[in-house]
Amino acid sequence: MIDGAFFVLVVLGVLGTGLVAGVFCGFSTFVMRGLAALPPAQGVAAMRAINVTALRPPFMLVFLGSAALCLVIVVVTLVVWPAEGAVELLAGSACYLLGSFGLTMGANVPRNNALLELEPGSTEAAAYWPVYVGEWTLWNHIRTVASGATAVLYVLAVA
Repeated sequence: MIDGAFFVLVVLGVLGTGLVAGVFCGFSTFVMRGLAALPPAQGVAAMRAINVTALRPPFMLVFLGSAALCLVIVVVTLVVWPAEGAVELLAGSACYLLGSFGLTMGANVPRNNALLELEPGSTEAAAYWPVYVGEWTLWNHIRTVASGATAVLYVLAVA
């Protein structure tokens, strides 16, 4: 059974990864659709502003803190190897570290950086905007599912 400080770590992991899943879900279900409906110059400008704002401590603490918690949960799980829940904890951590954090770094951030290099009113930005929206949103759907799956797997580990 998972209890004590290990239980608290897992509960914090549920909270953090669940919050990240919620943020990503909001982007997948309405934010990106709203931005895509704007003229390209406005959509590009708005997304650039969002990307800069996302790097502030409130979101980064939850996003990076959840990744750190997942790493700690992996280490503690491998050391303690609880009688129940070990597989769920390791699978959940892999989901977040690869499917949320990893995809963010490998898929979404490079697209954000490319968008940041473009002037919102330029022809290049207008051409890239629909490509960006489609690709970024696809990867974001996967990040949403991965973050949510982590929260569910962590809950199953302690249930």
